[in-house]
Amino acid sequence: MLLFDAGNSRCKWAWIDNGIWLRQGVLGNNDTVAWQELKNTFAQLEAPQKILVSNVAGASMEQGLRELCNVWPRAVEVITAQAAQCGVRNSYERAAQLGSDRWAALVAAWQRVHGACLVVSCGTATTVDALSETGEFLGGLILPGMELMQRSLLDNTAQLGMKNGAVRDFPCNTADAIASGAMRATTGAIRQQYSLLAAQRGAHCILTGGAASSLMPHLGLVAEQVDNLVLHGMQIIGQGCSSGTEKEMVAK
Repeated sequence: MLLFDAGNSRCKWAWIDNGIWLRQGVLGNNDTVAWQELKNTFAQLEAPQKILVSNVAGASMEQGLRELCNVWPRAVEVITAQAAQCGVRNSYERAAQLGSDRWAALVAAWQRVHGACLVVSCGTATTVDALSETGEFLGGLILPGMELMQRSLLDNTAQLGMKNGAVRDFPCNTADAIASGAMRATTGAIRQQYSLLAAQRGAHCILTGGAASSLMPHLGLVAEQVDNLVLHGMQIIGQGCSSGTEKEMVAK
């Protein structure tokens, strides 16, 4: 089974056989050299049993992934959020409008904890989604990712300048003030949503995505960082909602 998680700036992929992660990687969406190298690699491999795509990067990305996989006579299946799947019920006003990446992450989180959980994905955008103790997706937030938040401020103000700042309690320079503001805005949103969910006994918090490791020390909550949560959710969906946790490992 070949899985693609195409986000706004990067695409992650994993090749899984009988529940074992044999290969995985990540490419920049606009890195044409890396995409060609991946196509050359795929051309040397036998066709996977199934190809699943989660894509929030638009029609051109979907077309590119289809072209990438045309080395095999295998259909590409694009996943979408469902009204209910793998134990998770979708409360979005229009179920299919929920991003497929958010849906797959919710499926993976539910299979992991089987309880109330705040699912935080930290990428170009930050999403903060709530699962009830019975597997109902209650709703969630979308806010700019920390890097996007800082870049937006720098791009739209005249005198701030582009410097890397550090997170401080009371910043005394502009770069630190911007970095600290982005961190406080993000962690504040996560903590607020967790406090709303915490009325459900034993609520968990899972973080995933490229910025998760930088958020964790500042979050002020007991949380678990899980890499590739979307791909794990896609694996569960592709396996007919069997978690296969006993075999979830990467071959060395």
